[in-house]
Amino acid sequence: MLQELHIENIAVIERADLTFGAGLNILTGETGAGKSIVVDSLYAVLGGRASRELVRTGADKAVICATFDPEAAAQWCADNEIDLDDELILRRQITAEGKTACRVCGVPVTAAQLRELGSLLLDIHGQNDGQQLLDERQHLHYLDAFGVPERALAAYTEEYQKYIELCREQETLRSYEDEKELLTDSLQHQIEELEQAELRSGEEAELTERRDLLRNFEKLSESVESAYALLDGQDVSAISLAAEAESAVTRAAGFASELAALPGAVHEAVFTLQDAAETLRDFRDGLDFSEAEYDRIESRLALLRRLERKYHTDEAGLLQKLEDARQRIDQIEYAGDRLLKLERLIRSQEARVLQTADALTKARKAAAASLERQVVQELRELAMPGVRFQVEILPLGGAPGFQSTGADTVRFLLSANAGEAPGRISRIASGGELSRIMLALKNVFAQRDAVPSMVFDEVDAGVSGVAAQRVGEKLAKLSAAKQVICITHLPQIAAMADRHYRIEKSEADGRTRTTVELLDHAGSSREIARLHGGDHITDLTLASAEEQLASAAHYKKTVRVEANEKGSNQV
Repeated sequence: MLQELHIENIAVIERADLTFGAGLNILTGETGAGKSIVVDSLYAVLGGRASRELVRTGADKAVICATFDPEAAAQWCADNEIDLDDELILRRQITAEGKTACRVCGVPVTAAQLRELGSLLLDIHGQNDGQQLLDERQHLHYLDAFGVPERALAAYTEEYQKYIELCREQETLRSYEDEKELLTDSLQHQIEELEQAELRSGEEAELTERRDLLRNFEKLSESVESAYALLDGQDVSAISLAAEAESAVTRAAGFASELAALPGAVHEAVFTLQDAAETLRDFRDGLDFSEAEYDRIESRLALLRRLERKYHTDEAGLLQKLEDARQRIDQIEYAGDRLLKLERLIRSQEARVLQTADALTKARKAAAASLERQVVQELRELAMPGVRFQVEILPLGGAPGFQSTGADTVRFLLSANAGEAPGRISRIASGGELSRIMLALKNVFAQRDAVPSMVFDEVDAGVSGVAAQRVGEKLAKLSAAKQVICITHLPQIAAMADRHYRIEKSEADGRTRTTVELLDHAGSSREIARLHGGDHITDLTLASAEEQLASAAHYKKTVRVEANEKGSNQV
């Protein structure tokens, strides 16, 4: 459940703090007052697109914080190594330059992670969702989300992906066949050029090191010779001096027991110096500068680097390029045989795809029957008594007769009035009917998902009179099981509020500001009266508002009792 929402410098809202509760939370206000800014803020804090246009003019940054009950996100937080306390706090900051920063309980996360988490916390029904219902490409998704078992979808997807992989291989091999001669010549040239280079892993680094040594041969020789002479190459050297020191320390240790450990230490030092001197001597004796070797190394490095530039890769990439070319030559050579085998494999896999597609179609038809019954029931409760809602499932047709989503086309059909044949929603439904269909679907889907909170942005579009009353009752009924946040212009819906906010726009110091106020009973009554009659609020409109609030309270009490009884029976 969403507990609190803090908005700072978002559009015309300088600062607002909203505390939400269980049940139905209603936001009302004049058109343009900033109600939808609250929804935009929720979209942003849940990982939605957030641009610099959201930042209030003149502000350096905008901040949105949302506090939720942590239960729904416990597993997600554990999977993402985020420690949970008694609250789950989401924070999104947007700078005036358009940069954003996201945090969950103080831990930085990406916008994608925030969207994933947000899908577990809040289901937002925006003003454009009704238009999505007109897009028949979405209907299959709605049906699958409603009641098609995951195992049926997963089984089909697995077989379909195998089919696609075989088809891709077939397409690649056919391209080889079509351009066989040209490809073969090109690949053979690559192979010959790279094989002639006799590439060896690590060679370039070895050659570079040897070249640098030869390039500095004179300075290196002088340094080695000098070091050797100082250690052991002259009468007075470090080793001879250390040996004399060892004799002196040994004599001294015979007179002072506290020096007993020193002879051994000096003796080790003598051995160390001798080892170093021998290493320098051997290295000096092995030093040999050859102008021919230096030229040979430079030529070899030049060849390697020319190949690297030509093929746009490094030494390891050249070796991989050679191996890839050899493999492609083999594929081209045996492409004909493989194509014949692929034809048989594709036909066999196509049969398996169609088999799982048939099982998926049966699952969709079973889900469609259930969806039809539940949506019709919901719509009848929304003042559409003669409605008929039908899920049409038809074969996809064409070849191969299936696609990534299965072998079906799904379309929702509607008859809003008794005696009329069902037709496409886009041609049958009015604006108000479209709003109620979307609400019905949301209500049906809500019964099956675990998302604890729902937001409706002007779900009452095109609705009035008795229909508006039924929408309000439906939202109240839904809020008995889930937290509901709703923006509305209708008094019938506002009267159902458990918490009622008024959003108001004003001017001060030459700036437009929007404020959000939680209303008490008297304030709610006055706001409902305004929704009825505008600014001209009379005793009659106030009395009407009070009557509407009393009626709504009675209805909500009945709904809560029924919900409690249903919960007790299920237990």
